[in-house]
Amino acid sequence: MTGHAVLPRRAAVIVFLAFAFAYFLSALVRAVTATLAPTLAQEFSLQASDLGLLAGGYFLGFAATQLPLGTWLDRHGPRKVALGFLGVAVVGSLVFSVATGFSGLLAGRVLCGAGVSACLMAPLTGYRRWFEPTAQMRANSWMLMTGSLGMVASTLPVQWALPLVGWRPLFWGLAALIALSMVVIAVWVPGWAAGTPGAGGGGGDATAERGPSGVTVPPGYAMVWRHPYFQRLAPLGFFVYGGMVAMQTLWAGPWMQRVAGYSPLEVATGLFWINVSMLCTFWTWGMVNPWLLRKGLGADRLMAAGLPLCLVVLLGIILAGSQAGGGAWALFCVSCTFVSLSQPAVAMAFPQALAGRALSAYNLVIFAGVFVVQWGIGLGVDAFAAAGLSTVQSFQAAMAVYLACNAVAYAWFLLQGRRHNVLQTTTP
Repeated sequence: MTGHAVLPRRAAVIVFLAFAFAYFLSALVRAVTATLAPTLAQEFSLQASDLGLLAGGYFLGFAATQLPLGTWLDRHGPRKVALGFLGVAVVGSLVFSVATGFSGLLAGRVLCGAGVSACLMAPLTGYRRWFEPTAQMRANSWMLMTGSLGMVASTLPVQWALPLVGWRPLFWGLAALIALSMVVIAVWVPGWAAGTPGAGGGGGDATAERGPSGVTVPPGYAMVWRHPYFQRLAPLGFFVYGGMVAMQTLWAGPWMQRVAGYSPLEVATGLFWINVSMLCTFWTWGMVNPWLLRKGLGADRLMAAGLPLCLVVLLGIILAGSQAGGGAWALFCVSCTFVSLSQPAVAMAFPQALAGRALSAYNLVIFAGVFVVQWGIGLGVDAFAAAGLSTVQSFQAAMAVYLACNAVAYAWFLLQGRRHNVLQTTTP
């Protein structure tokens, strides 16, 4: 198989499954902090800000790799890059498993985040060349569904396994499974063919790349950062998309425990159903996206119409306080999934030779947002508590600040869209 031709159906399914296995494991590693939070907080005497930094450390490592990752994906292709990064994830899992203090835990999480940072970007870059546009939208949603399955595995199954084996052996097992995923990718995923636009390995021009239409694509990220569509989506990616992941992978758990009064098992159960609901939602998006595109309902129209729902739900959670539990957070996360349509939309807004950089730059925005929201809410909860608010009020106040950020990001998305339409209609 070559790296640039549209793959036949059977080959496409095999490639999807190979990457989906690795992404399943990356999502499990990402979300397991929420389930382990009570255990780690007790064993290492962690505060809310420590938990936020520990969970955010994963996303810090993840975000730090995104810019070189995009360039390497365009140059060397998904298979080579994914294999190199997954090796780092194996090391990170082992470091976390033997940690004796907070610094060891944080180092392990940063390495894990860096190591799995190609698990979604690598396949999406490949899909941009290997799949038709409607198949790209479907594959994106179903990759996210696979991630939700990994998050489901990080909840009740992990909670049940903790008393039997402890949290350290769980990470030994994860290291072994990540190594297995490397074997699967090496065997099943095609390489980037020499001479493919943006591909390396053939001694191509390192200073400029030629897209499929023959247009020269400059090196670096300047063309991505300056693109009006990228700038329009960036605040949504940072606050709404990043915040959705931050809630799903951390703060929904402490809210259920410290605000709603859930036991650790009830927290794990709540997280389980949150992730099951996300799994079902992304499966549904994958089924309906091709039909929606044929009806003219693209990503922008769907996000503009659907995202206000997540703002209303978050406002309801804040006002309900201790009455808002797992069901409310499941509804919030599901209502945020409209923003997931932005990822394939970004990829298709750029030439194929820039797809890896565009996706990685947008992913950098998202996961920088996850880090800021996860740590920021922890800092906010501690700060409001120090100011004399109760635990419930501290969480409500921190979430209110987060809601305001989401509302501003959504307003920017709408205003920039109108500005773009005005420019289009006034340009002769």
